Amino acid sequence: MPSKSARVRRLQWISVALLMGVGIVFICDRSTLAIANHNVSNDLHLSPTQMGLLLSGFSLAYAISQLPLGILLDRIGARAVLGTGILLWAIAQSFTGFVSSFPQFLIARVFLGIGEAPIFPAGARVIADWFNKRERGGPTGIVLASTTIGPVIAPPIITVLMLNLGWRNMYIAMGIFGIALSLVWFAAARNHKSVYFSSSELAYFERDEAIKSSNIFAGSGGLLSQRSTWGLIIGFVGIIYMIWLYLTWLPVYLEHERHFSVAHVGWILSIPYIFGTLGNLSSGYLADYLLKRGMSIINSRKYPICIGLLGSASFTIPVAYTPDATMAVAYLCVVMFFLYLASAGAWALVNVLTPHQKVATVGAMQNFGGYFGGSFAPVVTGWLLEYTHSFKSALIISALVAFTSALFYIALVRKPIEDKA
Repeated sequence: MPSKSARVRRLQWISVALLMGVGIVFICDRSTLAIANHNVSNDLHLSPTQMGLLLSGFSLAYAISQLPLGILLDRIGARAVLGTGILLWAIAQSFTGFVSSFPQFLIARVFLGIGEAPIFPAGARVIADWFNKRERGGPTGIVLASTTIGPVIAPPIITVLMLNLGWRNMYIAMGIFGIALSLVWFAAARNHKSVYFSSSELAYFERDEAIKSSNIFAGSGGLLSQRSTWGLIIGFVGIIYMIWLYLTWLPVYLEHERHFSVAHVGWILSIPYIFGTLGNLSSGYLADYLLKRGMSIINSRKYPICIGLLGSASFTIPVAYTPDATMAVAYLCVVMFFLYLASAGAWALVNVLTPHQKVATVGAMQNFGGYFGGSFAPVVTGWLLEYTHSFKSALIISALVAFTSALFYIALVRKPIEDKA
């Protein structure tokens, strides 16, 4: 493998740091409504089902935005697309502080979903641009660690903001911060195509794949005609369904099902996500290790996903049925480790399965499938909670979805995706 210059290495890790920072902020935002659930529902007189619809409204908007944004990312790059998304997200955050009804809140949630939609396809695009194919597992795991670092730091930060400012001013403050974040992104982010490279630097980037010039809007039908593409799209549903259930309803579960006080929930929430961070970081390095040990590049990414899905499904069952609250939290820690092992593996798989010029498009297809299916988790959970007054059924459903998704990865993802444009 051609060696990297110091400049390439610096640009690589600036890109990773920026993506991770934006990801942490966005994932913190996804915890706001879950943590402020009680205050918001009381102020606006919302039922658990309506709260579930608010949570799912975000997810559906996020899912539907994926494919057009993926195409834009492959065409014009992450700097403009993600920067615009951050700015839209900031405006929607500020608007949330002024809502006075369920429909207004739902509109705000939709625009929050659209604003956040580019982050992970942008991450796939940036990592594909800046890293050689054999080195992408580690950076992918680091960027995706934002999905668990966010929930670790969100509870204390959001709780302090909410208690001191109120939930409305909390959203306004986050919106102002988002505007500042967009300025940082535009100032520091660079598209790979806008940077001049020496011939030795280009040899590092182009070793594994030749970048073809093609109409970026063509070929989506060809991508969807392949079994591996559908394996990514359907398989990711199990990961996002379970992630979205825990991210949106875990505070309520700990408070009402396990009878922890509000003060205790604030810090207990962080513990499982610490283990999730370990799962995220382990996934990329495990995949690169398996590859170095002789496993095929596809299987080195696919097997950690399947192990993660089966492990998270298995340990969700005792989360539902153990009578001991402390053991429930312990099982949740194991669930989160396996779940985020699978999540990081899914994005690492996209980066090795897909032609370079289609990485963001395929990543967006995967994200669409995952978040479209996962968007049912909050509303189904809210409905079941309203009518059964228990989380048991919702947790078992999530385990079944995760188990089924592992089967789709095993059955469908077997060979690289071809660009048939």
